[in-house]
Amino acid sequence: MINAIDAFAIGRLPKIVFGAGSIRELPDHIQAFGSHCLLVIGAQSFLGSSHFCALESGLKDLSIGFKILKIGGEPSPSDIDKAVALHQGDGIEVVVGVGGGSVLDAAKAIAGLLKPGNSVIDHLEGVGPERPYEGPETPLIAVPTTAGTGSEATKNAVITRLGPDGFKKSFRDDRLVARVAIIDPDLLASCPKPLIAANGMDAVTQLLESFVSLRANPLTDALARSGLQAAFKGLLPWYEGGDSAPEGRSLMAYAALLSGICLAQTGLGSVHGLAQPLGSFFPIPHGVVCGTLLASATEANIEALRQRAPGAPQLQKYADIGRDVLGQPALSEVSAQDGLVAELRALTHRLELPKLSPLGVLESDIERIVLHSRGSSMKTNPVLLSDAEISEILRSRL
Repeated sequence: MINAIDAFAIGRLPKIVFGAGSIRELPDHIQAFGSHCLLVIGAQSFLGSSHFCALESGLKDLSIGFKILKIGGEPSPSDIDKAVALHQGDGIEVVVGVGGGSVLDAAKAIAGLLKPGNSVIDHLEGVGPERPYEGPETPLIAVPTTAGTGSEATKNAVITRLGPDGFKKSFRDDRLVARVAIIDPDLLASCPKPLIAANGMDAVTQLLESFVSLRANPLTDALARSGLQAAFKGLLPWYEGGDSAPEGRSLMAYAALLSGICLAQTGLGSVHGLAQPLGSFFPIPHGVVCGTLLASATEANIEALRQRAPGAPQLQKYADIGRDVLGQPALSEVSAQDGLVAELRALTHRLELPKLSPLGVLESDIERIVLHSRGSSMKTNPVLLSDAEISEILRSRL
């Protein structure tokens, strides 16, 4: 019997093209928007690949002109502003991002600002004047080459400034969503193991935090649970290589896509709340933060809910995922929740994700990190964690 369903809304999504070899369709999708494109890529791997050679040939066959812009690392405000100034007069009709989450975030912000021409600082949440984005945007096509961020399906471009006064903030608007997202698992074949681990745990974190978010709804629940099942089945086989790696890549490409769809609709939780200051104050990759904190943050949420909200539906959700992961549908709620935490710890260990202290985080940094962790992600965490509880999450991973 289906219970009554509360009202919910789903924001704009891209047209999704999923499947091995689907990058071969990219020139046709570009042509649908015009004959001049800006190709935003990472600093190294794609440009020297057979995939780029095929893309270049396809664009020439269709008489599509293109400019190449390389993005190295997480995009800063100055990176975006320089790119916009450089290419604003080039008659760009479509922006194409091919790369990891940072590349796609940069492409998203550039596509949003090529026509208006103003600084990205104008629109960053919690930074600058926070002016409403009025557009018009340039159409965007997103092609991920990693499986983790889900940026191909979201409306926010994450912009980072490193240093003591650093920040990691979003330029966010429905008009920034890609018109087309091409997800080709074949593009993941060259990912090194540390990148697989970090991005894979980013996807797992986004799926789990979306599933238990205070803004979750029945549609995102179904997607998040499906994504988690795929991730737990696919991540280790892909990471460890061997005959099962191609299937693992496909499962993780699917899981990452769903993680982006879900987070865009539901918000996230405490891990991403902490990822903002950790990624701003220290040169730690976002996925590494997620991977190293997820088990401890999940345990903290479960314990806080047991103590303060034992009837919360999120406790049942944690149990449901625990039963899925362990393959034991008859487990009690408590055993399933504890089993989920244990599986997350084991996964973190198998993926060789580091603790925080080797990455430069000290006990003396905890207070400052906690102080800057109360952003939008914390607001959708399933329970309000105290400063002491957040501090303990960090302390447990020093």
